Amino acid sequence: MSVEMTRFLRLLDALPDVVHKESAQWTSFSVHGRNFGYLWPRTRTVGLKQTLSEQLALVAERPDVFEVQFTTGGFGWVVVHLDRIDLDELSELVLEAWRLSAPEDLLEDLPSPDDLVQH
Repeated sequence: MSVEMTRFLRLLDALPDVVHKESAQWTSFSVHGRNFGYLWPRTRTVGLKQTLSEQLALVAERPDVFEVQFTTGGFGWVVVHLDRIDLDELSELVLEAWRLSAPEDLLEDLPSPDDLVQH
């Protein structure tokens, strides 16, 4: 069970209007100016926006895979270890993080997690 960083990036590329912004230590991902994810290549982890209840549930169920990153604006961000998650579950989390940030007009034609995996 593991997801390569290039495969994670392909999930993001399957979503509409995602912008990648590189920095020295991480890459951030946004949709219409709203961040929903980060990639830290050095640690092979990603940070994803989730609801507070989902953040707590993920960390409580599998603390070896998920960590609390931070909370802000009513959302809980989780750190996901790419070496400890499968592609199907990661695609669901990526889609949810994007959905929580995307404007209403993009949500009308929402892809499924399977659509992301097939990309």
